[in-house]
Amino acid sequence: MIARPAPPDQMRLPLQSDLPDGVAGFVVSDSNRAAWEAVRDWPNLIGGVMAICGPGGSGKSRLGQLWAERVGATAVHGAEAALVDPLEIEGRPVLLDDAMQADDETLFHLINLAQAPGGALLLVDRPAPSAWEVRLPDLRSRLDAVISVPVEAPDDAVLAAMLEARFAERGIRPAKDVIPYLLRRIDRSAAAAAAVVERLDALHRPVTRALAREVVEGGDPTGELFGEA
Repeated sequence: MIARPAPPDQMRLPLQSDLPDGVAGFVVSDSNRAAWEAVRDWPNLIGGVMAICGPGGSGKSRLGQLWAERVGATAVHGAEAALVDPLEIEGRPVLLDDAMQADDETLFHLINLAQAPGGALLLVDRPAPSAWEVRLPDLRSRLDAVISVPVEAPDDAVLAAMLEARFAERGIRPAKDVIPYLLRRIDRSAAAAAAVVERLDALHRPVTRALAREVVEGGDPTGELFGEA
């Protein structure tokens, strides 16, 4: 069981209902195909609850954002779910990212609301809901019944797309052999892709394989490139 920290008293956080820009161009591959197909046509008339689970940097949050944009869901994050007025989300879909951080009572009510006509709840977090530690017995049984779809660490296709997107954001055109080189040497996560591109950009030199090798072999004390604990 994975423990969830208790929410602080009288927590007041700004709602993050606006979706971030740049959700277009999601690359579907073997690492995320099951989750993509699971949410592509969901929810149906029945609605209900589903979870997307996977390691950090795997793209599960972005997939949740794509779903929210498609269905017009209310998007909230973690403990801030407790601030949402139930009357505002009754009968409509909800995306809850970092879902394990929501308190028990809020999760319980969100799951119940998802059963109403027009309702649906997509939970996004690293572990599956069945592994979350909760105190409410009724919530435990509901979480155990949630369908959980895994997203794996990015494969070559997804990681290459992440690198291409980060280079494009900075107006960088790397040499054609740079991305294949990086695919074999950096950690498979969105954070690692962003970190290596940031470091290459900071050198203000043409991004060649030689420069990429200089950055990668130079080490990364933060662990962002190679995923140290």
